[in-house]
Amino acid sequence: MTWWQWCGHGGLVVLAVVMLWKGADLFVDIATRLARRWNMSELTIGVILVGFGTSAPEFAVSIDAALRGQSDLSVGNVVGSNIFNLGFILGSCALIRPILTNRTMVYRDGFFLVVVTVLLSFLLGDLSLGRWDGLLLFSLLMAYLTMLLWHKGVVEESEPHADVVSHALEDAGAAPPLWRELAVGLLGLALVILGGDWLVYSAEFLAKGFGLSTWVIGVTVVAAGTSAPELVVSLNAALKGRFALSAGNLIGSDIYNLLGVLGVAAMIHPMHLDAAAHQSILVLVIMVCLVVFFMRTGWRVGRLEGATLLLINMARWGMDIFSNGGKG
Repeated sequence: MTWWQWCGHGGLVVLAVVMLWKGADLFVDIATRLARRWNMSELTIGVILVGFGTSAPEFAVSIDAALRGQSDLSVGNVVGSNIFNLGFILGSCALIRPILTNRTMVYRDGFFLVVVTVLLSFLLGDLSLGRWDGLLLFSLLMAYLTMLLWHKGVVEESEPHADVVSHALEDAGAAPPLWRELAVGLLGLALVILGGDWLVYSAEFLAKGFGLSTWVIGVTVVAAGTSAPELVVSLNAALKGRFALSAGNLIGSDIYNLLGVLGVAAMIHPMHLDAAAHQSILVLVIMVCLVVFFMRTGWRVGRLEGATLLLINMARWGMDIFSNGGKG
């Protein structure tokens, strides 16, 4: 491989991440405008559109990888992204400003995330994820969304989604023509899809060039890249003191990733993983349980706890790269 090939694929990774981030941003903004134009409730907009929007890069990358038969990249992207969300992003937010939590965030969303994460670890115990497993995961997502929509008062108590929507609507101003909104929305979706395809293509090339397994590339570099929307939303929220949004965005995104992204990917193409997956899945289970524990103790995630989450994430990266880099 020549130096120009290395630079070309490295640049393509950066470009793909920018496309994923900007595409998801455009998609969420336009989807919010359209939903309001068609008289959808703010509750529906927040729960469904914002949650899906921040997970759109993971969805695009994992589905594209599944279609290419790259199971390690597909699942590794989701597992790594979820660890990155809770370890690096939530940890960084807590260092900037301690994150206040509430009962709804912990007992409803947090505990549900623990349950589905543990469930996924059992489903992946044999290093495979079949179509029936995918159907189960996706069905749980539908049940969760139905529960949120049914218990309207409970959803509004948690604040994060409504907060996103209210700020989006404040920024929206006068509505432009419908055709323009549809065109911009399609552009955002196209950027996400194309960016996901380019990221998968370059990740495969770089993995082979560095002698790393596809799983390691997926669970580290690709995962961090697809978490760009969550990083932007949560850091901005933390800086503005919007604590529920900062943490709620990450928990909601992780739930979408585990149930929606992996559910659909497994239904499209059954997954068979490298043995290195066990290590990262165990770290994910520990990270999720630790985050919910931190959120419950004192109803906040403080700076010391944030630093702990960051260190775990950094240690996990090193462990994945140096222990499993050459496998697969």
